[in-house]
Formats: sequence, C-alpha cells, structure tokens
Amino acid sequence: MIRVMLSDDILTIEEVANYLRVSERTVYEWAQRGEIPAGKIGNVWRFKKPEIERWVNDRLLNKHPSSTVPVARILSPDRIVFLNSSSKQDVLVALCDNLAAAPQIKNREELLTEIIKRDELMSTAIGRGIAIPHVRLSSVTDLVAAVGVSGTDIADFQTLDDEPVRLVIMIAAAYSQHAYYLQTLSYFSSRLKNSQLRCAIMDAQEPLEVYRLLASESQASTTGC
Repeated sequence: MIRVMLSDDILTIEEVANYLRVSERTVYEWAQRGEIPAGKIGNVWRFKKPEIERWVNDRLLNKHPSSTVPVARILSPDRIVFLNSSSKQDVLVALCDNLAAAPQIKNREELLTEIIKRDELMSTAIGRGIAIPHVRLSSVTDLVAAVGVSGTDIADFQTLDDEPVRLVIMIAAAYSQHAYYLQTLSYFSSRLKNSQLRCAIMDAQEPLEVYRLLASESQASTTGC
C-alpha cells in the first residue's frame, strides 16, 4: 500500500472536520458543493490550511454581524489576565488555568488538551493582533470566556497578516451550544475590528477597565488610536 505524505499545509477531511467540530460527511458535502475551499488529489479531497483559515475568519466576521452577546454573562473581571510572555504555549496554559476556575468548566485537563490540539492543527489568530482559541466540550456546562492582554508580542501564533498577537479571547462552550458558540465567536471577531477599542484595551491598567470596555455596547469610531 502506497501512502501519500501530506505537508503541514495540506489537511484531510478528518482534520478539517475535527477543527470545525462537524462531521466528515458535512465537510465532504461542503466540498462537493463548492462551499468550502478544497481540491482533489486523485479522488480524495484535500484542503489548504491557509485557505481554510481565511474561510473560517470570513465566516466569523460575516455571520451574525449585528448580533450582540451578553458579555456580562460569559465574562467577569477576574477572568481578565495581564500577560507578559512571548510563548503561545505559556499564554494558552495561563488562560486555561484561569478559565478552569469558572464553575462552568469541569475538566481543566481536557480544556487545555483540546485548546492546544486545536491551535496546533490550525491557528486561531484572526489578524489585527487578535487570537480567539475556542472549543466545545461535553465537560463544559455553559459558554464562558477569559481574556488575555499581553504586554509582549506572542510571536509563535501563525497569523495571516504577520501582525503578532497581543490580545487573546479564550472561549469554551458546551457541546450542545453550537449556534451560541458561533454567535459569540462572530461577535468578538466583529467587535474587535474596531481599532480604537483594541487600543483602549491594550492601554488599560487593570482588569476591570478591560471588562468595562468589552461589556460596553457602545461602538467607538474606527479611525485609529
């Protein structure tokens, strides 16, 4: 039996399904209908990692563009963490440790394992210095988030725009919360396009200040810092 060796930038249906948390059949049908960027090697569908990353980010930014999320329900000042590490691994561990203290999280080890596994498969950096690592797990009882604000460039996130990550929103949801999970990802992705909001968060001196910025429904102009 001859096995085709894939490069790190080429994904299988199974890998894409695991990343998107959908069935392999769903990915296959999307590919057949041309709804997801894909190509065939022989009779087998393959997917380029950068194209899937762009596809995911575009869907997050355009899905539920005007929907709001009750930030006060899923975030609290004690889940805002100021960081000073250039290591993605250290940042993900620190945020998992913080998030695991929330009553909605029942298994810290599963959370950490799945968060790291997901980011190793495909980067959760969405550009503009932002990353949104996210998982749905059966051990999570309700959607909850933590926020990391880094005073140092986190250099080893693979970013589409080459801008180092400084702001990390970690989201964990119950496995049954698919629609709410997508809405929350879309909300933060869209909201953080606002450059003034990002600058205000990076300039904040305490967690409560970051929390108030994110919980506020007012939208500042996007003309810059």
